[in-house]
Amino acid sequence: MTESLSWDSPVRFLKGVGPARALRLGRLGIETVEDLLYFFPRRYEDRRSVVRLSNLEVGSVSHAIASVVSIERRPTRKKNLSIVNALLSDGSSMAQAVWFNRKGLERILLPGTRASFYGRVESRGGLIQIVNPEFEILDEKDEDTQGVLAGIVPVYPGTEGLFHRWVRSLVFDAVKTFAADIPDPIPLDIRERHGLVTIEEALRSMHFPEGRESWAAARRRLAFDELFLLQTALALRRKGYEEETGGSPLSWEGPILRKFRKEILPFDLTAEQDKVLGEIALGSGTEVPMNRLLQGDVGSGKTVVALMFLLAAVDSGQQGAIMAPTEVLARQHYRKISEWLAGSGVEIIFLSGSMASSQRTESLASISSGRPCIVTGTHALIQKGVSFGKLGAVVVDEQHRFGVLQRSALAEKGQHPHVLVMTATPIPRTLTLSVYGDLSFSTIEELPPGRIPPLTRQVSSSGDPRLTSFIEKEISDGGAVYWVCPVIEENGSLPLMPVIGRHRILSGIFGPEKVGILHGQVPSTERERTMDLFSRGDLSILVSTTV
Repeated sequence: MTESLSWDSPVRFLKGVGPARALRLGRLGIETVEDLLYFFPRRYEDRRSVVRLSNLEVGSVSHAIASVVSIERRPTRKKNLSIVNALLSDGSSMAQAVWFNRKGLERILLPGTRASFYGRVESRGGLIQIVNPEFEILDEKDEDTQGVLAGIVPVYPGTEGLFHRWVRSLVFDAVKTFAADIPDPIPLDIRERHGLVTIEEALRSMHFPEGRESWAAARRRLAFDELFLLQTALALRRKGYEEETGGSPLSWEGPILRKFRKEILPFDLTAEQDKVLGEIALGSGTEVPMNRLLQGDVGSGKTVVALMFLLAAVDSGQQGAIMAPTEVLARQHYRKISEWLAGSGVEIIFLSGSMASSQRTESLASISSGRPCIVTGTHALIQKGVSFGKLGAVVVDEQHRFGVLQRSALAEKGQHPHVLVMTATPIPRTLTLSVYGDLSFSTIEELPPGRIPPLTRQVSSSGDPRLTSFIEKEISDGGAVYWVCPVIEENGSLPLMPVIGRHRILSGIFGPEKVGILHGQVPSTERERTMDLFSRGDLSILVSTTV
């Protein structure tokens, strides 16, 4: 059967796979032979030498072959924690293999079973232990321990119902049979110019390296492939942008934008802001849709630049939209823009997934009408049922929190709108060219006068007294503290402090009247009230998830 297969054949037709195992391989993203060839090990084990139990050294990571004398599971005082102990012997000495919360081992490693064990060696109570070792049960044909088990052994990501050894054997046969047939995407002259190995050699060495040098050469080749193909795709996409002519030029001399800058804006723009505004005006002033990345530190003035871009759309009889990754940030944009444009006649619309049905219906009707306006919102802007009547300008805030498809989804709500994506994350120029090569880019290089540059500090523990002192000083000086937590409630599998627990701790230290809480399960009306209290300074500390 293998003779009639090729690198793009379904994996289920490989010898020994079949429908049931193919379903399990599918859970690992393996549907074809090519997927299997590119299913790389998550790590490697150096089993070039087998150590006898009598020679195990504490602190080492060692490979031993031994028989199971006995095995037992015993509970502990800790809830949901059990320990499996297996007593091992190889004729030279005895040792323990210890696992934590591993189900079903007693049914696999029966007394008398001979297996290969690989893991870290420790000493407990005078007894040598191999802690949480990887293991493989040996057959009688494995008497030659320098055969299939010797060498640098790949360890693959696993899934229930597939043994490591079977996966490794399947990959070994696939590499041997099909690696030479994979089309090489890099032309020969480019490979020679950069000293790259062939794709066949790269695949072989990634799975079964002879040593570090062959593995490094393979990894370098595959990394080159990714960047080469990414750059090619980005170049084609950028070429496609430049050939589009369906966009509508934005007017940068309209009355609303002129009034905003001369009469409403309470400060002068910096030279850097003027510079990037000129670049944005030039890019959005033609029928070719602009696609531009704006970088700048927190506090550098990106938001006002983005607002002027949106006002240019309104002046041009079109709609502008700004999408933020969290509802808190989206509402912050909505409040700030509404505050700046109060009395200007510009309609400001908010849209999020947590809005009441009546409010959402009203917002959707205004958006679909095509009336010039500015829309602020979250991912809700790209959901089905949201239809812009005349979208001309799109701003995506905190670009790193959105994928390319999400960015494109908002742009596709209009007829070739101009797109500005913003980030405060410093991105080196080479990486910008690599990852955002389909975009033009602008950078605000300096902060406005009087702005204090952000300082970043790290403490090893949230209980560090320096952190408490810092918060006390900020509060006494009239400042505010925003504390972000990764989860809402405790999760036994993740050692993370939940927002509810952190709120309780901080309330106990600084008083419940000074500490607010925000997370996705808080009703939207209460979230708004909490944000208002925090904005006004009635709350000194806000503990939140990334809502």
